[in-house]
Amino acid sequence: MIHIMEKKVYVLDSSAIIGGYNFKNLDNYTINEVISEIKDFKSELLLQSSIEDGQIKLEQPDREDLEKVNLVTRSSGDILRLSEVDKKVIALALKFKRKGINPVVITDDYTMQNTLKIVGIPYKSILTSGIEGILNWIKVCKGCKKRYPPEYKFEECEICGSRIFKKKIKKTI
Repeated sequence: MIHIMEKKVYVLDSSAIIGGYNFKNLDNYTINEVISEIKDFKSELLLQSSIEDGQIKLEQPDREDLEKVNLVTRSSGDILRLSEVDKKVIALALKFKRKGINPVVITDDYTMQNTLKIVGIPYKSILTSGIEGILNWIKVCKGCKKRYPPEYKFEECEICGSRIFKKKIKKTI
């Protein structure tokens, strides 16, 4: 019986680079936009030299994977808390998974971890313990408790005028 070694790649969020993830001798990828999120000088130098040395490769997600991330995050409410960069990092991991490659996302971002758990992609934290369960987010009026869809853009309730806030709810499977 022949065992085929499954290829594994590591998809890096900015928190992985800032948190000091050791990416030497591993197959590491990130997206161009992560570079702009790195603000401290030491992390910026480390990232640039790692890209130049080929320790981190830059790759962009495909549109179909980004659309899937948008669908999932709209359903879970994570769309309220994820940046476009976060969604693209998750979409890149989905692209690898779709191509038969096993991605592991390196991130300390709890909302990203929540979405990754939903889509079945493993993750590792650098500085935090990570999330335990899946959470969903909804928008709720503080006054009359009316629920709003994630794409509702206003901060006040259309019924009573009270403030709308984001509320986390545990996912029931």
